Amino acid sequence: MLKTPRKLIIAIDGFSSSGKSTIAKDVAKNLHFKYLDTGAMYRAITYKILKHNIDLQDMQSIQNLLDKTSIDFKLVKGENHIFLDDVDIEDKIRELEVANNVSEVSTIQIVREFLVKLQQEIGKSGNIVMDGRDIGTVVFPNADVKFFVSASLKTRAKRRFEELKAKSNDKNLKIEEVEANLVKRDKIDSERKHSPLKVAEDAILIDTENMTKQEQLNFVLEKINEKIK
Repeated sequence: MLKTPRKLIIAIDGFSSSGKSTIAKDVAKNLHFKYLDTGAMYRAITYKILKHNIDLQDMQSIQNLLDKTSIDFKLVKGENHIFLDDVDIEDKIRELEVANNVSEVSTIQIVREFLVKLQQEIGKSGNIVMDGRDIGTVVFPNADVKFFVSASLKTRAKRRFEELKAKSNDKNLKIEEVEANLVKRDKIDSERKHSPLKVAEDAILIDTENMTKQEQLNFVLEKINEKIK
């Protein structure tokens, strides 16, 4: 466990399927910190909007939905699962339909305000690792240590394709479809008006292209130790 006189907030941002969640989980486990998957929170809202067939231009209906929404994280067989309105939806939010719509939902200002407030409330107690797209720039701009994770489009598509194949029975799933989804998400995430995906000025860059999981973890832990000394 990391010995530090204060409670830390570690922000890990990056593109979809860049490896940021894997790094964040491993770091949190190694340091015995809490872990918060903020991307899962946006997926949960997306899932609920789709489930209720709400038009993404209908702000009043979206606000009404948010007013009646609760999001929580619980350990299920040792794994962090997201609960929407007290229901475990961890598997449902990983489906391609949610992935195809989450970036667009993430551009909606009232959705971002709702989730950023919730993320700040969860993270304010410290000793937490948070991964997402705007943690180091918007949610916690004063985070103790910030990272930005990247990898090539081809590598990210392969990772996401293998993840979806492992969790889905869709035998018609094609890697080209997954890659197209990532291109679309990258564009929306980077160009959205509210809290766009960008590298914080003081973020430490990590290219996971040719790094093993252990190498990624070692690199991040080394940088965290350097920062707090």
